[in-house]
Amino acid sequence: MAVLVQIAQFLLSLSILVFLHEMGHFVLAKLFHTRLEKFYIFFNPWFSLFKKKIGETEYGIGWLPLGGYVKISGMIDESMDKEQMKQAPQPYEFRSKPAYQRLLIMIGGVLVNFLLALVIYTFLLYTWGEQYLPTKNVKYGIMCDSVALDIGLRNGDRILSVDNREIEKFNNIFHDIVVDGASSIQVDRDGEKIDIPIREEYIAPLLKTSYFITPRFPFFVEDYLKVSPAKEAGIQVGDQIVGINEKETEFFDEFRAELAGIENEKIEISILRDGRKLNFTLTTTEDAKIGVSALVDAKHFFELEKIEYSFLEAIPAGISKGFSRAISYVKQLKLIFTPKTRAYESLGGFIKIGSFFPQVWDWKIFWEMTALLSIILAIMNLLPIPALDGGHVMFLMYEIVSGRKPGDKFLEYAQIAGMILLLSLLLYANGNDVVQYFRK
Repeated sequence: MAVLVQIAQFLLSLSILVFLHEMGHFVLAKLFHTRLEKFYIFFNPWFSLFKKKIGETEYGIGWLPLGGYVKISGMIDESMDKEQMKQAPQPYEFRSKPAYQRLLIMIGGVLVNFLLALVIYTFLLYTWGEQYLPTKNVKYGIMCDSVALDIGLRNGDRILSVDNREIEKFNNIFHDIVVDGASSIQVDRDGEKIDIPIREEYIAPLLKTSYFITPRFPFFVEDYLKVSPAKEAGIQVGDQIVGINEKETEFFDEFRAELAGIENEKIEISILRDGRKLNFTLTTTEDAKIGVSALVDAKHFFELEKIEYSFLEAIPAGISKGFSRAISYVKQLKLIFTPKTRAYESLGGFIKIGSFFPQVWDWKIFWEMTALLSIILAIMNLLPIPALDGGHVMFLMYEIVSGRKPGDKFLEYAQIAGMILLLSLLLYANGNDVVQYFRK
């Protein structure tokens, strides 16, 4: 059921984005009296889920959720309608319109997607505000994964700055290191300030890591796993685990380190309950677990900060957030096209994107993801690849600057090459998803 909820959110988000993107092309084409033959949400090879012709345009829903399209008369596009292009140009066709009108029609979808993201961010900030964990409030320090440990960080380090610049929001640390290319991180370790260099060879493993660093927290039992020796022994939800085999473990990472490798063995667990220290004996599972999940909700351990916005305040804040997200994504694209970072190995397809949606319906996260995907869709469509809007824009800019229009045959071959390239990228990204799924 949880997976179905994720799929439903992803498909709804994608449908909204595709519909509005294509509507951007549609409205501007209508504005310039250009004939539109088809308007489709999702692609419809061989058959459509729904179609209806109204006036000169066929409206429909395809079955292949890889995007959508508006078929514009007199244009070399993914439909590859060569017969139409052999006829004499008609006044209502795309190819008969001035270059500036064709340019506006082509960027219409991108403009709508970007403006949509700004509107969504504005209403998100107005409705929910912005809550975050200040770096200075991570009072117990950090927990590190293997990559962070290799870099030189240690459990319990307190982050002071990145490149000697204070990072206000804890969640921005990873972004500033990987995307902005920070060269060092400063930490407080047992009262001593330590400067840790971040060498370039760590970028590739950082892009593959699941969490890098997280706030360190005491170990409170939130729930039981399906197999739970702890539950059978009498440990309760809400108990704080503070020791194992008479060794104190103040934090979750300390307990996890002590438990590692203790499989099918009898151990003694110390807990705090209502101010009293109690001991329980249990036998660990085959994979060295006690069968409980830890409470990880930051608001239970740290003082969060929240910024509330009036509607007028939310507008500039939403615009700023949208541009910030766009700049960040452009930087991430640069990493993908930089071979030494091996960021291309982390490129994901529909499975990876769908996994970012929560397993329960959450409108706040849904709209946050939709805004982000809208920015991604806008930027990806601007890439100068034939078959994308950016490819058409590239050729139109050449025409405007040079005064010469590329030949139809050249545009036809470019469209085919672009479609092959896009299909290859699609197969690669979704193939990565499949490989990562089976590696889990």
